[in-house]
Amino acid sequence: MAEVVAELETAFQRQSQSTFLQKFQHLRIQLEEIRSATNNFNDQNYRIIGVGGFGKVYKGEVTHSKGRSMVAINRLDLTRGQGIPKFWKEITMLSSCKHENLISLLGFCCEGSEMILVYELASRGSLDHHLNSPCLSWTQRLKICLDAAKGLSYLHDPKETIHCDVKSGNILLDDQWNAKVSDLRLSIMGSANEQHSAIVALAAGTRGYCDPLHTMTHTLTKESDVYSFGVVLFEVLCGRLCYPYRIHGDDENTFVRTCIESYKKKNLKDIVFKSPSIPPLDEIALEIFSDIAYRCLEVDREHRPRMATVVEELENALILQELISSFTYYKEIVESAEPLLNYRSYGELMQLLFKFKGVLLNKGKTWFSINKKGEHCEMRSFADCVEEYDRYHYKNDNDEYKKRARKRSRYQSEYNNSRFVGGTYYLEKKWKGMLVETRVKTQFLSPGITYTVNFVFKYMLPMKKARKGHQLIKLEYGLPGKRYGNSAYIACERKDGWWMCELCHFTSDQRKVDFYFQFYNHNDDERFIEAEGIEFWPLEKVDERQPILDSDANWQEKFPSDYKDMMKWSTNIVQWTTEKEAYSLLRKGFLIDDGKKWFSLDKNGKKCHMLSAVSIFSSIYNLEVLPSPESRFGEVIHDPWTLYMDTDIKSKLVSSAQITYAIYLVYKLPNDQFRMKAPFVVYDRDKSNSEDDSFLCFYLVSPQTQILEPKAGQNTHNPTNRLNIEGLPQERDDGWMEVQIWKFQTATINAPISLELKKNDQDYYGSWKGIIIEGVEFRPI
Repeated sequence: MAEVVAELETAFQRQSQSTFLQKFQHLRIQLEEIRSATNNFNDQNYRIIGVGGFGKVYKGEVTHSKGRSMVAINRLDLTRGQGIPKFWKEITMLSSCKHENLISLLGFCCEGSEMILVYELASRGSLDHHLNSPCLSWTQRLKICLDAAKGLSYLHDPKETIHCDVKSGNILLDDQWNAKVSDLRLSIMGSANEQHSAIVALAAGTRGYCDPLHTMTHTLTKESDVYSFGVVLFEVLCGRLCYPYRIHGDDENTFVRTCIESYKKKNLKDIVFKSPSIPPLDEIALEIFSDIAYRCLEVDREHRPRMATVVEELENALILQELISSFTYYKEIVESAEPLLNYRSYGELMQLLFKFKGVLLNKGKTWFSINKKGEHCEMRSFADCVEEYDRYHYKNDNDEYKKRARKRSRYQSEYNNSRFVGGTYYLEKKWKGMLVETRVKTQFLSPGITYTVNFVFKYMLPMKKARKGHQLIKLEYGLPGKRYGNSAYIACERKDGWWMCELCHFTSDQRKVDFYFQFYNHNDDERFIEAEGIEFWPLEKVDERQPILDSDANWQEKFPSDYKDMMKWSTNIVQWTTEKEAYSLLRKGFLIDDGKKWFSLDKNGKKCHMLSAVSIFSSIYNLEVLPSPESRFGEVIHDPWTLYMDTDIKSKLVSSAQITYAIYLVYKLPNDQFRMKAPFVVYDRDKSNSEDDSFLCFYLVSPQTQILEPKAGQNTHNPTNRLNIEGLPQERDDGWMEVQIWKFQTATINAPISLELKKNDQDYYGSWKGIIIEGVEFRPI
């Protein structure tokens, strides 16, 4: 029998695969890219994030139908009983069912024996792992239930689909705790406009969640999903799974019986989840929530509510919980506000917090505000943090010189526009090379939110900006659990006129967090810093740069009229028969000037060219030149001490209109990148071609932000507020890295470009050691 089933599945695959692949061609992802993203499906590292009924799930970054991002990669394991037809079914169902509360299918792979599904990444995993989490407030719990209910309601109407396996393990959570229903491979399409959509099924669902009538009638309806969701609602209410991991006998029904009996006897408070870190569920909200959960578990399917009704009731419970808990909580907060706030209702209180963009608490030592998402933001006064640390560590220190020095380091807010009554902390010259220690206690952070911790300050004297909107800085600091070895190199200018350095990220599990920071001053510039505070700001989710579709549609409009002259520049004679072939060759590029330059057209038909590293840096003493089959020039330079670049731009190699061109260094990094984490600098030796200042900084390796108490495999990641900053490296399509080091207007091409690229003299870690440089590219911005 097993052999017959296998043959049928193989026949089905052969018959349907060709037409199926054509229909969903836009979703296909190459196996080679998936293997690269998962390190060849390596189970021994952080890339594996779970095991489902379909097989193992990996995390990796791939290019898909919606761009490029981190995704969940589900690899089919035929030994787990999930056959090939269910693979196609999952693709078909998720392609036709699109809703913000359903997990999205981003692509699939079907090559050889490999069958893989690629989903959007739900970074916080499934709901069953968070039922007893102390960081989830009741407002968040109700919101998760509401999201899941909306997803199921969409499946029932208008899609007329029965999920057939509703459980907390199939409700996934993204980084903002939004819930998304997953796993549609068991789902069944019903008849349109049929209220119950009865479907005959011998087996479906998961023990503990199954509709009892399914065992008796062997039929499934939309109301079967409603029953299963009722079990999930009580799981959330009780903070535990409906069944033990090892099920014996009739244990799977004990949970549901207990919940029903507690509801009928009005003893729900005995089973409701409790945590000292979150305020309790409001009594009226509890009544609404438990009532709809109980109605979902009705024995008679006719008495169970529709999912649309479940959505309405959960919305009512959520609105009530938000109003009651918020008013009680914020009332406690503003009692310590200075000056006191006058309000008569919750609405007036919220208007005050948003209108004035924050209030001072704790005798002017803490600035508290709420962002547009309702998340709490907090800043502690740096001066008071240092003073608190001093009081604790130097309470018996009678050194009058140290006392006067600490006192002189404070300025009043009326002189510097600080929001704090106690003023700011001025790092004087005598602090150079000394240690400034602070102790920061947070009080009002939202639980379960990922925060970025920022050092907020001002420069006392005007500073030359290394790049528009940010400044090169060197700040060494210690963190809880890692008191040495952290460095910040970028200071970003804020809209409020202050500057900030990002120190770390962390997820708040409790409202109160105790931080201990050490700041080291080594640079002369740091003596001009006036520190305002340590800020805890919810991490904003910023969309990553999406790849630009380099389409050659309408290529005739971009095709230059003098293309024949350009083709003659080729070092090796190129052949073409049609104008389209010539355009393709120009887009791809070719060597010119005896192989010293590479000429091409960009996607808009503008001229680009690259100078080989050997030709442009050949005047440098003791330069090491290596052959390289990966380079278009056949050779590269290696391990330079410094780079001097002197060149004249030929007018024929750039577009004649007044266009801004950027200059990019094209390179590859060594395996050991430790000495490349610091910024590098580039100087205009001629000081005539620069559009901005004569000093710029750039990075060979993107700056990383430390994560406190990371999850498994999560060490550092790129800070979100730097994606649009010039001078950060990017990976090219040809496998090389590039970073913008300069820019100029084509109107200035008559003047030579003379640049010096070197490590930052102020930083020990800056080094070219091990770098391979292919060349310097000139490309329109």
